[in-house]
Amino acid sequence: MTVDQNSDLLPHIEIYTDGGCEPNPGPGGYGTVLLHPKKRAEASGGFRLTTNNRMEIYAAIKGLELLNRPCKVTVHSDSQYLVKAMTEGWVARWKKKGWRRTNKERPENVDFWQKLEELCQRHQVEFRWLKGHAGNIENERCDQLSMTALRQPNLPADDGYENKSESDGGRPAMQEGESCRKCSTPVIKRQGRRKPGHDYYYEYHLFCPNCQTHYHIEEAKRFVEQPQSLF
Repeated sequence: MTVDQNSDLLPHIEIYTDGGCEPNPGPGGYGTVLLHPKKRAEASGGFRLTTNNRMEIYAAIKGLELLNRPCKVTVHSDSQYLVKAMTEGWVARWKKKGWRRTNKERPENVDFWQKLEELCQRHQVEFRWLKGHAGNIENERCDQLSMTALRQPNLPADDGYENKSESDGGRPAMQEGESCRKCSTPVIKRQGRRKPGHDYYYEYHLFCPNCQTHYHIEEAKRFVEQPQSLF
């Protein structure tokens, strides 16, 4: 954190965000709501081909970009992917390693993580997870904004997703109907299953009906909240 202002003197801003795609990957949208004691602002938009995870990150980026001076910010998101990456040190570790997860592999969505991390250096930012579709008015508004945006015509390209190579963590994910990489049979989509005790699962995977190969799709990865122990 490079912000050196006294936090007690900084204006406190609440930002709510949401993002999504239909299907995933597919046309995507983001929505963000900014709450200030004296005003309220909303922002939304979309891309013709992107992912749920990218839109969740981008919604936070656009919310912070609405600020024209250093602030103390609480970002509320229903994305475990976004919140855990920021609060559990994933992004900090990637940055320390030169924006790499391993020597040969970059993180998914590194272009957006770099933008978000840079914005967080300008402000005092806290990320909080909230349960989606649970009656929170601002979360529901962000969902409405993002869904409306992704259905608009002539959406622009998400260059960071469409034009990056696989080594940059940005190659479009394998799609249903594409050829299996082992036997060239068209792959089909199968619903995933949650396993007890795991903090994530894959909402779906791709499966080759000929050679039985399974393909896990990173964009289908979903994090789940684990129950807290009372002792």
